[in-house]
Amino acid sequence: MNTLDSTMISSFAPTGKLRVGINLGNPILANENPQTHELYGITIDIAHEIGKRLSLPVKLTPFKTAGNTVDAVKSGDIDLVFVAIDPVRGADISYTPPYIQIEGAYMVKTDSPIHENDQVDALSNEIVVGKGSAYDLYLSREIKNATLLRAASSQAVVDDFMSGKGNVAAGVKQQLESDAKRYEGLRMLPGRFMVINQAIGIPKARPQYEQTTTYLSDLITQLKQSGFVAKSMHEHKIEGAKVAE
Repeated sequence: MNTLDSTMISSFAPTGKLRVGINLGNPILANENPQTHELYGITIDIAHEIGKRLSLPVKLTPFKTAGNTVDAVKSGDIDLVFVAIDPVRGADISYTPPYIQIEGAYMVKTDSPIHENDQVDALSNEIVVGKGSAYDLYLSREIKNATLLRAASSQAVVDDFMSGKGNVAAGVKQQLESDAKRYEGLRMLPGRFMVINQAIGIPKARPQYEQTTTYLSDLITQLKQSGFVAKSMHEHKIEGAKVAE
């Protein structure tokens, strides 16, 4: 496996700490204990493993949305993030291969005439999606006829939907299903409208970011092959996602 010399480590983590942005907008990736505010999840496990291998202390900074997390890495306030691979973000962020894959799904009211994913992109439909999320970026490219209504975050999608906005909700299948438990009269559309590859991202503005990306890519491959990622998913009871190939 490739290694990082002291110069590259200084470029990667210029403050002497590995500052990691944690996206709390996706419960498959990370969560926060409401009493202790301790962060936990697969991304936290991987972040600590990277810090351990580089002998760097890890500073975790939580963000409510993926968009805020990406903004922080673009501004240089964060050294590393865990976000969905997306070509728009890729202009500023260098990605590793994915470590897990997550499904994006649609939800509608029980009495909705929509029963299949391919019925969603119609002029009469309005899709509620979390602003700046991977689903927002994907649907902004792919939806040709329906209108997108952006909620403040992925967690706010179902509440906005139930308050009367739109007639379709879009997001992480597990997030939608979890939020829907607070309401009645909702159903998921079968299948998925997209598969999201979650990866590590670092800022392209840093010197020698290519070498750092190579190191992190090798590390992610090793963590997948060794069973580290699968074990973390099992320990955190993650469902609806799989270890990326």
